[in-house]
Amino acid sequence: MTKISRIVARQIFDSRGNPTIEAEVFSGKVSASAICPSGASTGTYEAFEKRDKSNKKYLGKSVFKAIDLINKKISKKLQGQNIHNQERIDSIMINLDGTKQKIKLGANAILAVSMANKKLSAKLKKKPLYKCFLIKNNFKLPYPLMNIINGGAHSNNGLRIQEFMIRPDGAKSFSEAVRMCFLVIQNLKKIINSKGLSTSVGDEGGFAPMINKNEDALDLIVKAIRKSGFINGKHVSICLDVAANELYNKGKYSIHSTKFITVNESVKKYVKLIKKYKIKSIEDPFFENDWSAWSKLTKAVSNTQIVGDDLYVTNLERLKIGFLNNSSNSILIKLNQIGTVTETIEVIKFAQLIGFKTIISHRSGDSEDTFIADLAVGTNSNQIKTGSLARSERVSKYNQLLRIEENIGKMAKMNNNH
Repeated sequence: MTKISRIVARQIFDSRGNPTIEAEVFSGKVSASAICPSGASTGTYEAFEKRDKSNKKYLGKSVFKAIDLINKKISKKLQGQNIHNQERIDSIMINLDGTKQKIKLGANAILAVSMANKKLSAKLKKKPLYKCFLIKNNFKLPYPLMNIINGGAHSNNGLRIQEFMIRPDGAKSFSEAVRMCFLVIQNLKKIINSKGLSTSVGDEGGFAPMINKNEDALDLIVKAIRKSGFINGKHVSICLDVAANELYNKGKYSIHSTKFITVNESVKKYVKLIKKYKIKSIEDPFFENDWSAWSKLTKAVSNTQIVGDDLYVTNLERLKIGFLNNSSNSILIKLNQIGTVTETIEVIKFAQLIGFKTIISHRSGDSEDTFIADLAVGTNSNQIKTGSLARSERVSKYNQLLRIEENIGKMAKMNNNH
């Protein structure tokens, strides 16, 4: 039995320049490390992120208390445990914390250890990480949902919708998928420049031009798709992350303009937008507790992918409620929303069992860690959402997927069930 000998944690920094946790799990002299991501637009029901709010040296954002808990409490508890028994290791940490949202130890502390342990297990087995999750063969590559224009909480322009993305539906390989997105992004950059607008990028690598109408952003993307030689809605499709939690007030929404309108009016606006721009996917179109609004939209646009992020927060109990209410047909998977690899896998398994699409996602505060690329392939997930072809913490995931595609070889296929 290969056992954990010790765990060491340290404070490093994420892509937004904020402190985060890196945990390193050892078995003798062999080790593996993992970095915990952090979100900007977060759901109420997400697992708790432990920060030192009274530490003014880091403006209340340091993670030294969580690191101390790993180095002293978690390390001691996990010493001698079988590295290959991920479920037991995660269960010990969950029980050690003892709270629903991991408030005592912090989900950021628990997850960093959980991910690092999974990586070490793969390393000791001498297997690529993607081969150590749910499936053992017939690996498929996920379609990228590539963020190309940022709005909302991810930029300081006036766009209401948080992310405008493209999905290269016509791609037959992952390398071709990335090439198609590359072309659209380069052409979009030229179009934005030609209008005298800035091509500076937001937190997730998408452009953040100073425009404030959703339709203006969509028109720019349609032009870029055409200029790249593709047909919108066929070769390349537009996808949105609305992040409606930020645009909700007392049962009304300001998604389509600064004016707040009712759910029924919002649904009608979505239907028009989907039809006009051939939109294939909408994430978080409504507030996280507005279950009936979600159901109305899912029913109204049955051929569109409706994705729950803040709605589900990678939580099995919330996913079951959504399934019973017919609130969506897809789920976004974020490891740090729930806090362990095991619980994440449980949610993916159930989602796939009920016929939901699973989309593995980064966070706006991310790092060079490529765990989610392997997770997407190893769980047969349909898509991956990990920003644009800009900023190395985003590109690192795409590069890892290209390596995985090469490793699979001639048998590599895209996950066409998207």
